[in-house]
Amino acid sequence: MNGKIEQAQQQFSELNAIALAPHLPPLENGDRLTSREFERRYHAMPELKKAELIEGVVYMASPLRFQPHAQPHGHLITWLGVYQAAIPQVQMGIEPTVRLDRDNELQPDGVLLINPESGGNSTLSEDGYLEGAPELLVEIAASSAAIDLGDKKRAYRRNGVQEYIVWQVFEQRIDWFSLNDGDYISLLQDPEGLICSQVFPGLWLDVPAMLQGDLQRVLLSVQSGINSPEYQAFVQQLIPQSKNR
Repeated sequence: MNGKIEQAQQQFSELNAIALAPHLPPLENGDRLTSREFERRYHAMPELKKAELIEGVVYMASPLRFQPHAQPHGHLITWLGVYQAAIPQVQMGIEPTVRLDRDNELQPDGVLLINPESGGNSTLSEDGYLEGAPELLVEIAASSAAIDLGDKKRAYRRNGVQEYIVWQVFEQRIDWFSLNDGDYISLLQDPEGLICSQVFPGLWLDVPAMLQGDLQRVLLSVQSGINSPEYQAFVQQLIPQSKNR
């Protein structure tokens, strides 16, 4: 009998606590929040698919169309995945939450990072989120070009993201930025239309082929990069670090 009374009292206390808990307002475009408050509201909205905190301001994505976003996104991720599959010290992910600093918690369209035990700059938090600056981030910029090339780019630069790729779909343009002395410089295509990563040797992008949707040619170029001497030297450089730590 006493057990039932105690159980009823506990249930009453739990219900009372829920009733007294402050109601969290929903996230809205343009809200100015800290990363902690942003996360509290985001977790309270499980139906929400994507929201980002950029320089302390909330941005919520519109529904994504297939050709201007989903298709080029898939091609870029396939390209990154072929490179990552060949080197276990490197990881690739799609739209992860990245905690950069107090004012920036973003979901880039793709990330490529070096494992922390092999010298990478980002780590996994206890609750499973990326913290710090991954080595390379990619964004598909259809309706979001002004944000991706504005506040988001500044946040990535300030936090030390070493390379940043922006595919401006409507402009049929791919920009590849590399961090140099605290500022981003644009990596240029060689005469064959290739851009080669400065951080991930062998990660070669055939820009004209990617813009034309010729995925077979794109993958041939990255396979050539994987077969290059620079790539082999990079792999050997990562292996001793992972063994000695």
